[in-house]
Amino acid sequence: MTLYRANPKDGVAWITGANTGLGRALAKDFANQGYAVAVTALPGDPVDTLLVETAQMPGHIKSFPCDVTDEHGMAQTVAAIEQDMGPIVLAVFNAGNYISTPGEKLVVRDFHRSFAVNYFGIVNGVVPVAERMRVRGRGHVVLVGSVTAYSGWPTTAAYGGTKAAINILAESLKYDFDKMNIRIQVVNPGFVDTPLTEKNQLPMPGLMPVHRASRRMARGIRKGGFEVTFPYHISWPLKLLALLPRPIGRFVIGLTTSWWGRPLFFDRKPAQKQDSSPDQTR
Repeated sequence: MTLYRANPKDGVAWITGANTGLGRALAKDFANQGYAVAVTALPGDPVDTLLVETAQMPGHIKSFPCDVTDEHGMAQTVAAIEQDMGPIVLAVFNAGNYISTPGEKLVVRDFHRSFAVNYFGIVNGVVPVAERMRVRGRGHVVLVGSVTAYSGWPTTAAYGGTKAAINILAESLKYDFDKMNIRIQVVNPGFVDTPLTEKNQLPMPGLMPVHRASRRMARGIRKGGFEVTFPYHISWPLKLLALLPRPIGRFVIGLTTSWWGRPLFFDRKPAQKQDSSPDQTR
């Protein structure tokens, strides 16, 4: 039996983290394909302009605000989407945040915040939507990771850790999802020019415009296999680098980022108060 792949005629595409960046661009691409699209962002995040921009497209978009870290709220959101729009046949878990974690100024809360949004924000949505897909006998789930999952980069101890966990999550779920006719994919993009990457203090080789990244992602969802990664000239060298002995990999990454010659980011003054906003975007 051929594993199910979502089609606009079958039902709803749901995207989290759709207020800006890659999620917003992907919502527009899906609406242009004819999907009924449900978008989720934090309550108060602006999506009104997205609804206006897609008003004349073949598909349509409706907003279902929710904080992805709210387990009960995400289950309610899934139920509300299906009651209002129809069955979710494609769920794209894109919401994420990036918090720099330099080794000389580690903050425990930064790790908690990163995993709460990037990892458990996915789990909170996958659990209720996969159960409904299991009962219907088909579905399509997409988890958004990153090429930083392949190996450790400076300042990405929290962010890269969440992306590695997402890849393991997808690989582990695939064994049983295949039996339930639920296609699962993991998307590991390179550096995409979004509000998320604006926080990154590292060099970002191959930085892609968001509209191009969205097209690559949408094509991978339509035609690709288990892992969708782009651009190839960045992702494949990083894959190969991860196969080398770790000292070589660290040396190459340190050389690429000019990290060996950089001073520490922070002096030895007491840590200042951290931003408490649960940024969920990509």
